[in-house]
Amino acid sequence: MKSHNLIPAIAPIETTSAGGKGAGGGRKGPTCAEHDLENYSMYCVSCRSPVCYQCLEDGRHGKHDVKALGAMWKQHKAQLSQALNGVSDKAKEAKEFLVQLKNLLQQIQENGLDYEACLVAQCDALVDALTRQKAKLLTKVTKEREHKLKVVWDQINHCTLKLRQSTGLMEYCLEVIKENDPSGFLQISDALIKRVQVSQEQWVKGALEPKVSAEFDLTLDSEPLLHSIHQLDFIQMKCRVPPVPLLQLEKCCTRNNSVTLAWRMPPLSHNPVEGYILELDDGDGGQFREVYVGKETLCTIDGLHFNSTYNARVKAFNSSGVGPYSKTVVLQTSDVAWFTFDPSSAHRDIVLSNDNQTATCNSYDDRVVLGTATFSKGVHYWELHVDRYDNHPDPAFGIARINVVKDMMLGKDDKAWAMYVDNNRSWFMHCNSHTNRTEGGVSKGATVGVLLDLNKHNLTFYINGQQQGPPAFENVEGVFMPALSLNRNVQVTLHTGLEVPQNVKQPKLPSN
Repeated sequence: MKSHNLIPAIAPIETTSAGGKGAGGGRKGPTCAEHDLENYSMYCVSCRSPVCYQCLEDGRHGKHDVKALGAMWKQHKAQLSQALNGVSDKAKEAKEFLVQLKNLLQQIQENGLDYEACLVAQCDALVDALTRQKAKLLTKVTKEREHKLKVVWDQINHCTLKLRQSTGLMEYCLEVIKENDPSGFLQISDALIKRVQVSQEQWVKGALEPKVSAEFDLTLDSEPLLHSIHQLDFIQMKCRVPPVPLLQLEKCCTRNNSVTLAWRMPPLSHNPVEGYILELDDGDGGQFREVYVGKETLCTIDGLHFNSTYNARVKAFNSSGVGPYSKTVVLQTSDVAWFTFDPSSAHRDIVLSNDNQTATCNSYDDRVVLGTATFSKGVHYWELHVDRYDNHPDPAFGIARINVVKDMMLGKDDKAWAMYVDNNRSWFMHCNSHTNRTEGGVSKGATVGVLLDLNKHNLTFYINGQQQGPPAFENVEGVFMPALSLNRNVQVTLHTGLEVPQNVKQPKLPSN
């Protein structure tokens, strides 16, 4: 295709001198329209027209800006040339742009063919993968069918053989029964009776029942794959926010007052994911709140309320925005608490054994150990069995904050509420204040119960199933952990997961 020159040819401009003579042929210049005998020699910038000396003398251009005709001629010629150069540059750019557009046509054609080939290859790969998987699934069906057929044929052959033996024995016995000689009959009757009994015992219960069923316990769930196929599309044609995450219910679970949730993205999802937002309600039907933001697809949330129902959901996000929420999963925390002593928070003199359920101490001074559970709601009960009790020590049982002082008796600071007890009596203690001395102590084999009722906000103690004094503390609110202080003269074993005691003996009255 021939290209056309878009720049028109510029005719040469004839020039004249100020005297009116042509530069090449002495031709007389143009005369003034107002004064026939005068040639143009000046240029009125205000009127934008050439003028002669006579026009200037008439006074019509007296206050106008008048310049020499030759100078203005050169100035306008330069301006026109500059404008023409600009037009010429634009025309050149237009020619280059046309070439670029033609190249773009060719690139679009080539890229279209490449994308078609790529799409065909990707779809063919999916079809091949599905075909291979179909072959594997058919192999499983064939193996299952062959196994069932073999079991049935073995049962048919076994049953046929037993039936043939039983039929032969029956026919022989019927012939023997026809024998009229009593002595001859009695000589073989005992053996025949035993053989018949043995033959009958071979038909045990279940022998005449099929060992396999005709049904195949194989179920193929193709719905997720069909959904993914229907959603298959080019990424640039869809919203690039992440799709809905899928909660993996088989991995979601609860333990005590902790919940674990797991999720994944749907298969064949190409939208990038930068992280996830996990939300949990308050366990009482309240609003959702964010409990985790990050890249992991497994999260455990601790410190929830016992005996509560929580709703959880998750969504994914990337640079394009936040995707939709997943389905909501409902999780129920434990009714009662299972916990042990916590080695990570115990004083270094505390010695734990029996899977952290038994505690003693290396020091003659009182040392504190906490439980692994935290309580902020509900009613909780646990017991501590006194395994060893030497030289009349004063172990203390109760609850505490996480930052309780651990190198002195439980209850001496403001972070713990406790009952300390010897072999004769007990006291309640908080902020080193001793109250409600009550008769009745502990010895080896005794059991101390701790009842924390956060619905009524009080703490009650029991010794050997009998309430020890009145409720020890009222108006207890916040987050608490089971706590114990003891020295090397005491060994205690923790028992948890217990139901709240319903029938309680009358409490002992405090001593005056």
